[in-house]
Amino acid sequence: MRSHQKWVAENTTRVVMNLNHNTDKDVLEKLSTVPSKQGYIKGLIRADIAKDKTKE
Repeated sequence: MRSHQKWVAENTTRVVMNLNHNTDKDVLEKLSTVPSKQGYIKGLIRADIAKDKTKE
């Protein structure tokens, strides 16, 4: 258990967001339809990074 906790501490970063039920309703609805919230968000970020690289 301790070795796993050490690995997590050394190799991962936790990112947390608070989404408002009223102002972020569209975002919450979309996230409820995807099989992997983490995968979906990382895919969007990577697509944005790739788009930025083509501008250079």
